[in-house]
Amino acid sequence: MTASPDPPLASARQQDDESTNRLGSAVLRGTDTPLVGGYDALLVDLDGVVHLGDQPIPRAVDALRSARAGGLTVAYVTNNAARTPADVARGLTGYGLDVAAADVVTSSVVAARLLADRLPAGAQVLVVGGDGLRAPLVAAGLTPVASADGAVAVVQGWAPEVGWPQLAEATVAVRAGRPWMATNLDRTLPSPRGPLPGNGSMVAALASATGQQPESVGKPKPAMFTGAAAAIGARSPLVVGDRLDTDIAGARAAGYHSLAVLTGVSSAADLLAAGPDERPDYLGRDLDALHARHPAPYLDGDGAHCGAVTVTTRGDVLGEPGGGDGLDGLRAGCALAWAGRLPAERYDDVVRALSLD
Repeated sequence: MTASPDPPLASARQQDDESTNRLGSAVLRGTDTPLVGGYDALLVDLDGVVHLGDQPIPRAVDALRSARAGGLTVAYVTNNAARTPADVARGLTGYGLDVAAADVVTSSVVAARLLADRLPAGAQVLVVGGDGLRAPLVAAGLTPVASADGAVAVVQGWAPEVGWPQLAEATVAVRAGRPWMATNLDRTLPSPRGPLPGNGSMVAALASATGQQPESVGKPKPAMFTGAAAAIGARSPLVVGDRLDTDIAGARAAGYHSLAVLTGVSSAADLLAAGPDERPDYLGRDLDALHARHPAPYLDGDGAHCGAVTVTTRGDVLGEPGGGDGLDGLRAGCALAWAGRLPAERYDDVVRALSLD
């Protein structure tokens, strides 16, 4: 579904321009209306945004249902290669969301499409992964195999069953010169117990054994987002993610605005330290931020201000540190840090003062 921009979008854009003028190299934007009013679609990451492990993140489902009820199209864009789009859709439906397989884009699907463009129909592809990777290969007209013998390419994606036998076969194939594609290079996956090894960690083992590096096709490559936007007819989508190095960097590469939430991998300290290619346009604790107003921070000679909070160049947090659920202070801190005016050794002090550690 494609929607024409609402009047709030013009207001948000005006604040964008003002924010850019005030902050120079900083990119945080402000809105005087709920954030969702400025976009026609959401491109939402899953792990660390909608759920952790098999448990939905509090308030995430209600926030997404409200966005859909307000007329936004929602697509889910994930680097996780372990499940097929249909499996992902069934899981989200179990949380109470209305999701079809066509609403899900996985890195496995992108990898399978690219390989199908390059290889003859029916070509044998050695899979380091699970059914979430095999099924898209079959759908693309390729033949997934478990042995290096006869394989013309290797594709690798995270799955809990990946172990030495698969890595050993892949080592033989890669050392024999077969092209090697990785669905993504995420080093970790978020979980209720903290970060766990992701596909990038498994790729590192194969890279160590072969002395080679794969082509990676998942986020932060922009095709994950541009393809999803095209599929749903979105003209002004908002990307929502928890990882600065994949979700946010990918959104910037695609030319889309982004919202970073603090329910997954990247932390408040990571946001302060973010380089230009990993800086979101908006910050939120969780998906409730979609339905909130986002004040823009501004700089003066002594520090940065947002709402009732001031962060000084010495790392002091003044005013009401809990204002805006602590996010106003983080917005001010990011403005200061991204402008090069907050020393890195003060980042942890700011995070602690805002109770965001």
